[in-house]
Amino acid sequence: MSVLSDRLDNNPHLLSSDVEWIHALVSDWQLLSDLAFSDLVLWFPHTEDGVIAAQDRSYVALAQARPSTTQTLIHRDVVGDRIRADLKPMVERAWVAQVETNSSDQGQPSPGRMRVTAVPLVRPDAHGRPRTVAVITMHFSVSALRTPSRLELTYRRCAADLLSMAAEGAWPDSSHEFTGYSGAPRVGDGLLRLDAEGQITFASPNAVSALLRLGVNDTLEGRSLAGIGAELQRATGVVVDESQPLMLTGRRAMRAELEAHGAAVTLRSIPLRREGKRFAALVLCRDVTELRRRDKQLMSKDATIKEIHHRVKNNLQTVSALLRMQSRRMDSQEGREGLRRAMRRVETIAMVHNSLSQGLEDTVDVDELMRRQLRLAAEMAESDRTAVTELVGSFGQLPPDMVTPLALVLTEIVANAVEHGFSDDPEHKTIRVSLRVDRHTDAAGRQRLDIELTDDGVGLPQEGWEPGLGLQIVKTLVRGELSGSIAWDSSPAGTKVTLRAPILGSEERS
Repeated sequence: MSVLSDRLDNNPHLLSSDVEWIHALVSDWQLLSDLAFSDLVLWFPHTEDGVIAAQDRSYVALAQARPSTTQTLIHRDVVGDRIRADLKPMVERAWVAQVETNSSDQGQPSPGRMRVTAVPLVRPDAHGRPRTVAVITMHFSVSALRTPSRLELTYRRCAADLLSMAAEGAWPDSSHEFTGYSGAPRVGDGLLRLDAEGQITFASPNAVSALLRLGVNDTLEGRSLAGIGAELQRATGVVVDESQPLMLTGRRAMRAELEAHGAAVTLRSIPLRREGKRFAALVLCRDVTELRRRDKQLMSKDATIKEIHHRVKNNLQTVSALLRMQSRRMDSQEGREGLRRAMRRVETIAMVHNSLSQGLEDTVDVDELMRRQLRLAAEMAESDRTAVTELVGSFGQLPPDMVTPLALVLTEIVANAVEHGFSDDPEHKTIRVSLRVDRHTDAAGRQRLDIELTDDGVGLPQEGWEPGLGLQIVKTLVRGELSGSIAWDSSPAGTKVTLRAPILGSEERS
């Protein structure tokens, strides 16, 4: 468990909503770190009693963020550490008085002088009374020799607005923001600042470049972002979500995408509020044209592979039907049996391809596939007698290259057990076939399948037994395709087949 969850979860002095909000803040506070050009550390009392009692209270770092817009000042990971003596008075004052506390110069040599600001995070308790739930310290460098640019001043202003909302527990508001879009924009990708009416008051150079890809050539500042979106919609004819204007005017925290002229830009809006009233908004933007192009290529390839699996399945079923037709025209019983076995093997492979055509993940959940294979193998092998099959345990996720040979092996073993397991006694009308599977992981992290397939039939002949073509195929598949081992153990109570095979990826098998 992480330090953050370990300290917060089930804390008797925090509401569940407090814990969820702190987790949401930490998941999104890289934005705050980048805008403030500051390292961030989240502090919390080191004991549960310290939340409400000041005696012997200390603090522990629960989370840490480093800015991507400037160099970090805290190179060491401090998560889990107790607070330093020089920082404790600031954090203690912020916790108790619920006021922002600034440090004096921390004694760093010029020009890398560091300043620290402690900001209390205040939320109402069950009775509506404000109480501190954590403290953020912001560590930033002060350079007396450099005049900040307009971009830096705007970034810091945005950071101050977000920090003020966070101190009041108003940001982040995960209940209003949809996070389903991939390629989420960050500060460095591009930033727009809107006023209360949705007019652009600042556009970073990367934001200008991102919108230029969409065909927006004019100056952005002073224009309505919603108006730009409407122009792009009219130019392209693309139907957009009816809630998009709310995002483009900064009225709702959400994510969306604009597409035009073969380019795509993902946007994220964050309304800025003071005392519950919206006065501005931030819009992060990122050019995701190449990302979307690759997504489309992958989707096209996935669809092609699915179609290939589907066509292979259909072709194999056609082959099985031809074998069935041929078997009906044969006079030789031995020939019909041979074709019937070949038909069963072809249908097994067809069923595997049908399962693979349903999805293209790196691994395949084969439990349901194996259950169907057990039933079909028993049904195809039985005549006027009954075979009952069961699967105990779980195969779990297996590499696709392993599924086909494993299905063929188990189908052959089950069919052989049903075909040859009944005795001459006419009262012996039912045979039970049980497949037990276990997954094991050794100390090196290598996984292995242990499979036991047992039946209560008559067992193997005591003398002069030679495996037929089906069992020879089984041995070849186990040793060659599965890189495993297989053994038969027969007794008057039935037959047990033990199979062991490592779970290897396609690269390891090749």
